[in-house]
Amino acid sequence: MQDDCSRLVSALFFKQFLKRPFQIASIVPSSKALVERVAGKIDFSQPRVIAEYGPGEGVHSREIARRMCPDSNLLLFELDRAFARDLERQFSGDRRVRVIHDDAASLPHELKRHGIDSCDYILSGIPFSILKIEKKRALLQKTYDALAPGGSFIIYQVTNELKQHATHFERAESEYFLQNIPPMFITVFQKTPPLDHHERGPLPGANFSVSAHRSA
Repeated sequence: MQDDCSRLVSALFFKQFLKRPFQIASIVPSSKALVERVAGKIDFSQPRVIAEYGPGEGVHSREIARRMCPDSNLLLFELDRAFARDLERQFSGDRRVRVIHDDAASLPHELKRHGIDSCDYILSGIPFSILKIEKKRALLQKTYDALAPGGSFIIYQVTNELKQHATHFERAESEYFLQNIPPMFITVFQKTPPLDHHERGPLPGANFSVSAHRSA
């Protein structure tokens, strides 16, 4: 049954890619190794509020839901109607997960609507490189504002160009992950707590380090 479901979801992914190649950006979903690597950057030891931009067929979403606590919240922002419907079916029995068929820019509104103050983690696989500069910077600002102090914005992208624009974040670490087709940059942008920020002093932009990762 699980294999049948996976094949159906992969078929849907391929179909939607053919319709919107630039919006989806990859012809295949993330590899198991990439999914585990990204999820490993989230601390699931206590209840969390997590948002995901562009979950697609839900390969990262399923792993996050599998790992997170019963009192956690996962908000999935999916603009593609077919993907959104499929995600609703997948998580219909999970009260922790909300599927929002809307642009990621609606995050502040959705947090307010659901009585949530902020996110601990925001995850994104949407191709930021295709967004117009104004929309890209506006979404980054909303993302930064929606994160709790100490929260993280985690992205996986084919290019690492977003670091030029993510100057809202005080710290960031990147790695080039080769166990995926295509290989991906995984970057964790961190919003430092006020006390930590004060102790370190103001930073002119994000502090980046990049490494290559060849194994899961």
